[in-house]
Amino acid sequence: MSSVLTVRGGIPLSGKVTVRGAKNFVPKAMVAALLGNAPSQLRSVPEIKDVDIVTSLLQLHGVRVERDPMTGDLTLDPTNAKTARVADIDAHAGDSRIPILLCGPLIHSIGEAFIPDLGGCRIGDRPIDFHLDVLRRFGAVVEKRPGGISISAPHGLKGAKISLPYPSVGATEQVLLSATRAEGVTELTGAAIEPEVVDLVAVLQKMGAIIAILNDRTIRIEGVPELGGYTHRALPDRNEAASWASAALATGGDIFVEGASQRDMMTFLNVYRKLGGGLTISEEGIRFYHPGGKLTPLVLETDVHPGFMTDWQQPLVVALTQAEGVSIVHETVYENRFGFTEALVRMGATIQLHRECLGSVPCRFGQRNFLHSAVISGPTALHGADFDVPDLRGGFSHLIAALAAEGVSRATGVGVIRRGYEHFTEKLSALGADFDLEEAK
Repeated sequence: MSSVLTVRGGIPLSGKVTVRGAKNFVPKAMVAALLGNAPSQLRSVPEIKDVDIVTSLLQLHGVRVERDPMTGDLTLDPTNAKTARVADIDAHAGDSRIPILLCGPLIHSIGEAFIPDLGGCRIGDRPIDFHLDVLRRFGAVVEKRPGGISISAPHGLKGAKISLPYPSVGATEQVLLSATRAEGVTELTGAAIEPEVVDLVAVLQKMGAIIAILNDRTIRIEGVPELGGYTHRALPDRNEAASWASAALATGGDIFVEGASQRDMMTFLNVYRKLGGGLTISEEGIRFYHPGGKLTPLVLETDVHPGFMTDWQQPLVVALTQAEGVSIVHETVYENRFGFTEALVRMGATIQLHRECLGSVPCRFGQRNFLHSAVISGPTALHGADFDVPDLRGGFSHLIAALAAEGVSRATGVGVIRRGYEHFTEKLSALGADFDLEEAK
Protein backbone atom coordinates (compact mmCIF):
# COMPACT_ATOMS: atom_id res chain seq x y z
CA MET A 1 0.00 0.00 0.00
CA SER A 2 1.06 3.58 -0.61
CA SER A 3 0.77 6.33 1.99
CA VAL A 4 -2.23 8.63 1.49
CA LEU A 5 -2.17 12.29 2.51
CA THR A 6 -5.61 13.92 2.71
CA VAL A 7 -5.43 17.71 2.62
CA ARG A 8 -8.26 20.12 3.39
CA GLY A 9 -7.01 23.27 1.70
CA GLY A 10 -7.76 26.97 1.65
CA ILE A 11 -5.92 27.78 4.88
CA PRO A 12 -3.00 30.27 4.78
CA LEU A 13 0.17 28.66 6.13
CA SER A 14 1.61 30.65 9.01
CA GLY A 15 4.43 29.99 11.46
CA LYS A 16 8.05 28.85 11.54
CA VAL A 17 9.94 25.95 9.96
CA THR A 18 13.63 25.09 10.18
CA VAL A 19 15.84 23.89 7.33
CA ARG A 20 19.05 21.96 7.90
CA GLY A 21 21.76 20.74 5.53
CA ALA A 22 21.12 20.65 1.78
CA LYS A 23 19.81 17.42 0.28
CA ASN A 24 21.92 18.14 -2.82
CA PHE A 25 25.11 18.33 -0.73
CA VAL A 26 24.92 16.11 2.36
CA PRO A 27 24.92 12.68 0.61
CA LYS A 28 27.95 13.74 -1.49
CA ALA A 29 29.85 14.89 1.62
CA MET A 30 29.06 11.52 3.20
CA VAL A 31 30.54 9.78 0.16
CA ALA A 32 33.64 12.00 0.40
CA ALA A 33 34.35 10.57 3.86
CA LEU A 34 35.28 7.29 2.12
CA LEU A 35 38.37 9.03 0.72
CA GLY A 36 39.84 9.70 4.17
CA ASN A 37 42.06 7.64 6.47
CA ALA A 38 40.41 9.07 9.59
CA PRO A 39 36.86 9.74 10.83
CA SER A 40 34.86 12.74 9.59
CA GLN A 41 32.06 14.70 11.22
CA LEU A 42 29.26 16.26 9.19
CA ARG A 43 26.95 18.65 11.00
CA SER A 44 23.35 19.79 10.42
CA VAL A 45 22.37 16.60 8.58
CA PRO A 46 18.63 16.33 7.81
CA GLU A 47 16.60 13.18 8.43
CA ILE A 48 15.70 12.40 4.82
CA LYS A 49 15.57 9.23 2.78
CA ASP A 50 18.62 10.04 0.64
CA VAL A 51 20.73 10.23 3.81
CA ASP A 52 19.35 6.86 4.92
CA ILE A 53 20.23 5.30 1.55
CA VAL A 54 23.83 6.56 1.59
CA THR A 55 24.20 5.56 5.24
CA SER A 56 23.19 2.00 4.37
CA LEU A 57 25.53 1.88 1.36
CA LEU A 58 28.47 3.14 3.40
CA GLN A 59 27.75 0.68 6.21
CA LEU A 60 27.68 -2.17 3.68
CA HIS A 61 31.22 -1.13 2.75
CA GLY A 62 32.46 -1.20 6.32
CA VAL A 63 32.09 2.51 7.15
CA ARG A 64 30.90 3.09 10.71
CA VAL A 65 28.17 5.74 10.73
CA GLU A 66 26.87 7.23 13.97
CA ARG A 67 24.19 9.91 14.26
CA ASP A 68 23.39 12.26 17.12
CA PRO A 69 19.57 12.54 16.93
CA MET A 70 19.55 15.81 18.86
CA THR A 71 22.06 17.79 16.78
CA GLY A 72 21.83 15.98 13.45
CA ASP A 73 25.61 15.43 13.49
CA LEU A 74 27.02 12.41 11.66
CA THR A 75 30.33 10.71 12.42
CA LEU A 76 31.68 8.63 9.54
CA ASP A 77 34.65 6.32 10.14
CA PRO A 78 36.03 4.72 6.92
CA THR A 79 39.10 3.09 8.45
CA ASN A 80 37.67 -0.42 8.04
CA ALA A 81 36.26 0.03 4.53
CA LYS A 82 35.77 -3.24 2.66
CA THR A 83 34.16 -4.78 -0.39
CA ALA A 84 30.42 -5.30 -0.01
CA ARG A 85 28.45 -8.31 -1.20
CA VAL A 86 26.82 -7.71 -4.58
CA ALA A 87 23.47 -9.01 -3.32
CA ASP A 88 23.48 -6.51 -0.46
CA ILE A 89 24.33 -3.59 -2.74
CA ASP A 90 21.72 -4.70 -5.24
CA ALA A 91 19.05 -4.40 -2.54
CA HIS A 92 19.39 -0.64 -3.02
CA ALA A 93 18.90 -0.75 -6.80
CA GLY A 94 16.44 1.88 -7.98
CA ASP A 95 16.44 3.88 -4.73
CA SER A 96 18.82 6.68 -5.68
CA ARG A 97 21.37 7.96 -8.17
CA ILE A 98 23.93 8.66 -5.45
CA PRO A 99 25.65 5.22 -5.77
CA ILE A 100 27.36 6.26 -9.01
CA LEU A 101 29.35 8.81 -6.99
CA LEU A 102 30.74 6.05 -4.77
CA CYS A 103 32.87 4.73 -7.64
CA GLY A 104 35.96 6.92 -7.37
CA PRO A 105 36.19 6.82 -3.56
CA LEU A 106 35.64 3.05 -3.48
CA ILE A 107 38.35 2.46 -6.10
CA HIS A 108 40.76 4.61 -4.09
CA SER A 109 39.90 2.94 -0.77
CA ILE A 110 39.33 -0.73 -1.65
CA GLY A 111 40.27 -1.03 -5.33
CA GLU A 112 36.86 -1.74 -6.87
CA ALA A 113 33.19 -0.71 -6.95
CA PHE A 114 29.87 -2.31 -7.89
CA ILE A 115 27.01 0.04 -8.70
CA PRO A 116 23.42 -1.24 -8.89
CA ASP A 117 20.88 -0.07 -11.45
CA LEU A 118 20.09 3.52 -10.56
CA GLY A 119 16.81 5.23 -9.74
CA GLY A 120 15.90 8.82 -8.92
CA CYS A 121 13.21 11.22 -10.04
CA ARG A 122 11.93 10.79 -13.61
CA ILE A 123 12.24 14.40 -14.72
CA GLY A 124 14.48 14.09 -17.75
CA ASP A 125 17.48 12.49 -19.35
CA ARG A 126 20.04 11.91 -16.61
CA PRO A 127 22.21 9.13 -18.06
CA ILE A 128 25.18 7.71 -16.20
CA ASP A 129 27.15 7.23 -19.42
CA PHE A 130 29.15 10.39 -18.87
CA HIS A 131 29.99 9.30 -15.32
CA LEU A 132 31.37 6.06 -16.73
CA ASP A 133 33.25 7.90 -19.48
CA VAL A 134 34.84 10.12 -16.82
CA LEU A 135 35.95 7.09 -14.83
CA ARG A 136 37.44 5.54 -17.97
CA ARG A 137 39.37 8.77 -18.57
CA PHE A 138 40.90 8.27 -15.14
CA GLY A 139 41.95 4.75 -16.13
CA ALA A 140 39.05 2.73 -14.71
CA VAL A 141 37.82 -0.50 -16.30
CA VAL A 142 34.02 -0.63 -16.56
CA GLU A 143 32.21 -3.96 -16.94
CA LYS A 144 28.47 -4.48 -17.26
CA ARG A 145 27.17 -7.31 -15.05
CA PRO A 146 23.70 -8.59 -14.16
CA GLY A 147 21.98 -5.98 -12.00
CA GLY A 148 24.63 -3.32 -12.29
CA ILE A 149 28.14 -2.24 -13.23
CA SER A 150 31.53 -3.39 -11.92
CA ILE A 151 34.35 -0.82 -11.96
CA SER A 152 38.03 -1.34 -11.13
CA ALA A 153 41.40 0.32 -11.78
CA PRO A 154 44.24 -2.24 -11.96
CA HIS A 155 46.81 0.53 -12.26
CA GLY A 156 45.10 3.11 -10.08
CA LEU A 157 43.30 6.27 -11.19
CA LYS A 158 45.35 8.88 -13.09
CA GLY A 159 44.69 12.58 -13.56
CA ALA A 160 43.06 13.65 -16.82
CA LYS A 161 41.83 16.60 -18.83
CA ILE A 162 38.05 16.54 -18.97
CA SER A 163 35.60 18.91 -20.64
CA LEU A 164 31.88 18.82 -19.87
CA PRO A 165 29.52 19.66 -22.76
CA TYR A 166 27.04 20.97 -20.16
CA PRO A 167 27.83 22.07 -16.57
CA SER A 168 26.31 19.00 -14.93
CA VAL A 169 26.39 18.99 -11.13
CA GLY A 170 26.60 15.20 -10.91
CA ALA A 171 29.41 14.92 -13.45
CA THR A 172 31.37 17.69 -11.72
CA GLU A 173 31.01 15.88 -8.40
CA GLN A 174 32.16 12.64 -10.03
CA VAL A 175 35.35 14.33 -11.24
CA LEU A 176 36.03 15.92 -7.84
CA LEU A 177 35.56 12.69 -5.90
CA SER A 178 37.68 10.70 -8.37
CA ALA A 179 40.48 13.22 -8.97
CA THR A 180 41.47 14.21 -5.43
CA ARG A 181 43.52 11.03 -4.88
CA ALA A 182 44.30 10.28 -8.53
CA GLU A 183 47.95 10.41 -9.54
CA GLY A 184 48.77 13.69 -11.32
CA VAL A 185 46.74 16.76 -12.22
CA THR A 186 43.12 16.87 -13.39
CA GLU A 187 41.71 19.86 -15.21
CA LEU A 188 37.94 20.08 -15.59
CA THR A 189 36.42 22.65 -17.92
CA GLY A 190 32.71 23.41 -18.21
CA ALA A 191 32.23 22.58 -14.53
CA ALA A 192 29.14 23.26 -12.45
CA ILE A 193 29.73 25.89 -9.77
CA GLU A 194 26.54 25.53 -7.69
CA PRO A 195 26.92 26.37 -3.98
CA GLU A 196 26.58 22.66 -3.16
CA VAL A 197 29.53 21.88 -5.46
CA VAL A 198 31.64 24.63 -3.87
CA ASP A 199 30.78 23.26 -0.42
CA LEU A 200 31.96 19.82 -1.54
CA VAL A 201 35.24 21.42 -2.67
CA ALA A 202 35.51 22.97 0.82
CA VAL A 203 35.04 19.54 2.42
CA LEU A 204 37.70 17.97 0.21
CA GLN A 205 40.12 20.80 0.91
CA LYS A 206 39.62 20.27 4.65
CA MET A 207 40.61 16.63 4.06
CA GLY A 208 43.86 17.70 2.41
CA ALA A 209 42.91 17.98 -1.28
CA ILE A 210 44.43 20.66 -3.52
CA ILE A 211 41.60 22.13 -5.60
CA ALA A 212 41.41 25.49 -7.34
CA ILE A 213 38.23 26.95 -8.85
CA LEU A 214 39.44 29.11 -11.74
CA ASN A 215 37.71 31.45 -14.17
CA ASP A 216 35.33 30.27 -16.89
CA ARG A 217 34.03 27.21 -15.01
CA THR A 218 37.43 25.53 -14.79
CA ILE A 219 38.47 23.44 -11.77
CA ARG A 220 42.05 22.21 -11.31
CA ILE A 221 42.77 19.31 -8.96
CA GLU A 222 46.29 18.23 -7.97
CA GLY A 223 46.07 14.63 -6.80
CA VAL A 224 47.43 13.70 -3.38
CA PRO A 225 48.27 10.18 -2.14
CA GLU A 226 46.06 10.29 0.94
CA LEU A 227 43.41 12.37 2.69
CA GLY A 228 42.35 12.75 6.29
CA GLY A 229 38.96 13.36 7.88
CA TYR A 230 36.95 16.58 8.06
CA THR A 231 34.62 18.50 10.35
CA HIS A 232 32.07 20.52 8.41
CA ARG A 233 28.65 22.11 8.81
CA ALA A 234 26.50 21.56 5.73
CA LEU A 235 25.20 24.61 3.92
CA PRO A 236 21.43 25.09 4.40
CA ASP A 237 18.97 23.62 1.93
CA ARG A 238 18.08 26.52 -0.38
CA ASN A 239 15.62 24.33 -2.30
CA GLU A 240 13.55 23.49 0.75
CA ALA A 241 13.62 27.15 1.80
CA ALA A 242 12.37 28.23 -1.65
CA SER A 243 9.62 25.60 -1.51
CA TRP A 244 8.26 26.96 1.78
CA ALA A 245 8.55 30.48 0.35
CA SER A 246 6.36 29.47 -2.60
CA ALA A 247 3.91 27.80 -0.22
CA ALA A 248 3.59 31.04 1.75
CA LEU A 249 2.82 32.99 -1.43
CA ALA A 250 0.41 30.46 -2.95
CA THR A 251 -1.65 30.08 0.24
CA GLY A 252 -1.59 33.77 1.20
CA GLY A 253 0.46 32.89 4.25
CA ASP A 254 3.45 34.00 6.32
CA ILE A 255 6.34 31.59 6.97
CA PHE A 256 9.66 32.23 8.73
CA VAL A 257 12.25 29.78 7.38
CA GLU A 258 14.87 29.47 10.08
CA GLY A 259 18.28 28.64 8.66
CA ALA A 260 17.58 30.00 5.16
CA SER A 261 20.62 31.80 3.73
CA GLN A 262 20.37 34.94 1.62
CA ARG A 263 23.74 34.43 -0.09
CA ASP A 264 22.78 31.28 -1.99
CA MET A 265 19.20 32.40 -2.74
CA MET A 266 19.75 35.86 -4.20
CA THR A 267 18.41 34.97 -7.65
CA PHE A 268 15.30 33.41 -6.12
CA LEU A 269 14.75 36.36 -3.78
CA ASN A 270 14.84 38.83 -6.70
CA VAL A 271 12.21 36.82 -8.59
CA TYR A 272 10.09 36.43 -5.44
CA ARG A 273 10.00 40.21 -4.99
CA LYS A 274 9.18 40.82 -8.66
CA LEU A 275 6.26 38.42 -8.33
CA GLY A 276 4.96 40.45 -5.42
CA GLY A 277 6.09 38.35 -2.48
CA GLY A 278 7.22 39.94 0.74
CA LEU A 279 10.43 38.95 2.48
CA THR A 280 12.49 40.01 5.47
CA ILE A 281 16.07 38.80 5.83
CA SER A 282 17.76 38.30 9.20
CA GLU A 283 20.75 36.43 10.55
CA GLU A 284 18.48 33.64 11.78
CA GLY A 285 16.64 33.09 8.50
CA ILE A 286 14.18 34.63 6.04
CA ARG A 287 10.50 35.50 6.50
CA PHE A 288 8.41 34.91 3.36
CA TYR A 289 4.87 36.25 3.20
CA HIS A 290 2.02 37.38 0.96
CA PRO A 291 1.70 41.14 1.56
CA GLY A 292 -1.82 41.35 0.18
CA GLY A 293 -2.94 42.73 -3.14
CA LYS A 294 -2.26 41.29 -6.58
CA LEU A 295 0.70 39.15 -7.62
CA THR A 296 2.58 40.28 -10.74
CA PRO A 297 3.12 37.85 -13.65
CA LEU A 298 6.65 37.40 -14.92
CA VAL A 299 8.85 35.76 -17.55
CA LEU A 300 11.34 33.30 -16.12
CA GLU A 301 14.06 30.99 -17.40
CA THR A 302 15.76 28.30 -15.36
CA ASP A 303 19.51 27.94 -15.70
CA VAL A 304 22.59 26.56 -13.98
CA HIS A 305 24.03 28.63 -11.12
CA PRO A 306 24.02 31.58 -10.77
CA GLY A 307 20.77 31.47 -12.76
CA PHE A 308 17.30 30.59 -11.47
CA MET A 309 17.58 27.01 -10.23
CA THR A 310 15.43 24.34 -11.86
CA ASP A 311 14.41 22.96 -8.43
CA TRP A 312 12.84 26.33 -7.60
CA GLN A 313 10.69 26.32 -10.71
CA GLN A 314 8.03 23.75 -9.84
CA PRO A 315 6.92 25.16 -6.45
CA LEU A 316 6.95 28.71 -7.83
CA VAL A 317 4.69 27.73 -10.76
CA VAL A 318 1.93 27.06 -8.21
CA ALA A 319 2.26 30.64 -6.95
CA LEU A 320 2.25 31.90 -10.56
CA THR A 321 -1.24 30.42 -11.03
CA GLN A 322 -2.39 33.16 -8.65
CA ALA A 323 -0.66 36.05 -10.46
CA GLU A 324 -2.77 38.61 -12.35
CA GLY A 325 -2.01 37.98 -16.04
CA VAL A 326 0.22 35.72 -18.13
CA SER A 327 3.52 34.28 -16.93
CA ILE A 328 6.03 32.37 -19.06
CA VAL A 329 8.48 29.80 -17.69
CA HIS A 330 11.23 28.39 -19.93
CA GLU A 331 12.88 25.24 -18.49
CA THR A 332 16.42 24.76 -19.82
CA VAL A 333 17.89 22.20 -17.40
CA TYR A 334 15.56 19.15 -17.45
CA GLU A 335 13.44 18.52 -20.50
CA ASN A 336 10.53 16.74 -18.77
CA ARG A 337 10.10 18.90 -15.70
CA PHE A 338 6.62 20.18 -16.60
CA GLY A 339 4.91 16.80 -16.29
CA PHE A 340 3.67 17.84 -12.85
CA THR A 341 1.43 20.57 -14.35
CA GLU A 342 -1.16 18.02 -15.51
CA ALA A 343 -2.43 17.68 -11.94
CA LEU A 344 -2.45 21.48 -11.52
CA VAL A 345 -4.68 21.80 -14.61
CA ARG A 346 -7.08 19.26 -13.11
CA MET A 347 -7.17 21.45 -10.01
CA GLY A 348 -8.23 24.46 -12.07
CA ALA A 349 -4.98 26.06 -13.22
CA THR A 350 -4.66 27.41 -16.78
CA ILE A 351 -1.31 26.15 -18.06
CA GLN A 352 -0.29 25.50 -21.65
CA LEU A 353 2.92 23.65 -22.52
CA HIS A 354 4.97 24.40 -25.64
CA ARG A 355 7.84 22.75 -27.50
CA GLU A 356 9.30 26.10 -28.54
CA CYS A 357 11.85 28.04 -26.48
CA LEU A 358 9.73 30.82 -24.99
CA GLY A 359 12.75 32.55 -23.52
CA SER A 360 15.33 35.14 -24.42
CA VAL A 361 17.63 32.60 -26.11
CA PRO A 362 17.10 29.16 -27.63
CA CYS A 363 18.17 26.27 -25.37
CA ARG A 364 19.41 22.74 -26.04
CA PHE A 365 15.83 21.35 -25.97
CA GLY A 366 14.45 23.70 -28.62
CA GLN A 367 14.70 21.34 -31.59
CA ARG A 368 14.11 18.08 -29.72
CA ASN A 369 10.32 18.00 -29.43
CA PHE A 370 10.18 18.42 -25.63
CA LEU A 371 7.41 20.34 -23.86
CA HIS A 372 9.80 22.59 -21.98
CA SER A 373 8.06 25.99 -21.94
CA ALA A 374 4.92 26.83 -19.96
CA VAL A 375 2.42 29.67 -20.26
CA ILE A 376 0.47 30.22 -17.04
CA SER A 377 -2.63 32.44 -17.02
CA GLY A 378 -4.08 33.67 -13.76
CA PRO A 379 -5.36 34.14 -11.28
CA THR A 380 -7.33 30.90 -11.18
CA ALA A 381 -9.18 29.42 -8.24
CA LEU A 382 -7.79 25.98 -7.41
CA HIS A 383 -10.00 23.15 -6.18
CA GLY A 384 -9.15 19.85 -4.53
CA ALA A 385 -8.23 16.77 -6.57
CA ASP A 386 -6.64 13.35 -6.21
CA PHE A 387 -3.12 12.84 -7.51
CA ASP A 388 -0.10 10.58 -7.28
CA VAL A 389 3.22 12.19 -6.37
CA PRO A 390 5.42 12.05 -9.52
CA ASP A 391 8.80 13.14 -8.17
CA LEU A 392 10.38 15.09 -5.32
CA ARG A 393 9.87 18.75 -6.37
CA GLY A 394 6.77 18.06 -8.44
CA GLY A 395 5.26 16.22 -5.48
CA PHE A 396 5.87 19.10 -3.09
CA SER A 397 4.41 21.44 -5.71
CA HIS A 398 1.25 19.32 -5.83
CA LEU A 399 1.14 19.53 -2.05
CA ILE A 400 1.38 23.35 -2.19
CA ALA A 401 -1.49 23.40 -4.70
CA ALA A 402 -3.60 21.17 -2.45
CA LEU A 403 -2.93 23.48 0.50
CA ALA A 404 -3.94 26.53 -1.58
CA ALA A 405 -7.03 24.88 -3.10
CA GLU A 406 -10.57 24.93 -1.78
CA GLY A 407 -11.86 21.50 -0.89
CA VAL A 408 -10.21 18.14 -0.28
CA SER A 409 -7.23 16.64 -2.10
CA ARG A 410 -5.80 13.15 -1.68
CA ALA A 411 -2.18 12.47 -2.53
CA THR A 412 -0.67 9.00 -2.85
CA GLY A 413 3.02 8.13 -2.97
CA VAL A 414 4.00 10.96 -0.59
CA GLY A 415 6.99 8.93 0.58
CA VAL A 416 8.88 10.41 -2.38
CA ILE A 417 8.70 13.82 -0.69
CA ARG A 418 10.67 12.43 2.25
CA ARG A 419 13.67 12.02 -0.06
CA GLY A 420 14.37 15.73 0.30
CA TYR A 421 12.02 17.33 2.85
CA GLU A 422 12.79 16.60 6.48
CA HIS A 423 9.76 16.03 8.75
CA PHE A 424 7.50 17.74 6.21
CA THR A 425 4.25 16.58 7.84
CA GLU A 426 5.39 17.86 11.24
CA LYS A 427 6.26 21.19 9.61
CA LEU A 428 2.84 21.34 7.94
CA SER A 429 1.21 20.84 11.35
CA ALA A 430 3.32 23.65 12.81
CA LEU A 431 2.12 25.94 10.00
CA GLY A 432 -1.56 25.23 10.67
CA ALA A 433 -2.31 22.95 7.70
CA ASP A 434 -5.39 20.72 7.95
CA PHE A 435 -4.52 17.18 6.83
CA ASP A 436 -4.49 13.48 7.72
CA LEU A 437 -1.76 11.00 6.84
CA GLU A 438 -2.54 7.31 6.44
CA GLU A 439 0.80 5.52 6.40
CA ALA A 440 1.36 2.53 4.13
CA LYS A 441 1.15 -0.85 5.85
